[in-house]
Amino acid sequence: MKITDSGTILFRNTMRITDGHLDGFRRAIAQAVGFAHEHGPQLMVEVFLDEERMLAHSFQLYRDSEAIRTHWRLADPYIREVMEHCTVQHFEVFGAPDHDIVAALKTPGGASFPVTVSPRLAGFSRPGTP
Repeated sequence: MKITDSGTILFRNTMRITDGHLDGFRRAIAQAVGFAHEHGPQLMVEVFLDEERMLAHSFQLYRDSEAIRTHWRLADPYIREVMEHCTVQHFEVFGAPDHDIVAALKTPGGASFPVTVSPRLAGFSRPGTP
């Protein structure tokens, strides 16, 4: 049985929350996720908090590179608000985004954090599952 490439792209963003900013981070994330739910192109957004280590992990699933571009255009103010309360520790991309997406992730405003890209090997998704 051959399973074709779905073309989806998954982001995993690991953020270190700045000391004293946990409440602000929580508010900013809630607003950003709420905006994405109402207006964003993401197929899925989940954020997990490791309060003990002051780390947050964000997962975002996109249909394709154009959906990522749309998200960046729409959500820039929300992204900036979140970034006032944290720094990116590591950014992982799973899938095959366009070259301009990878380039933008590797040099966002001159910031430097590790970015890895892992092409899809195999898998499937079940439409309509949470």
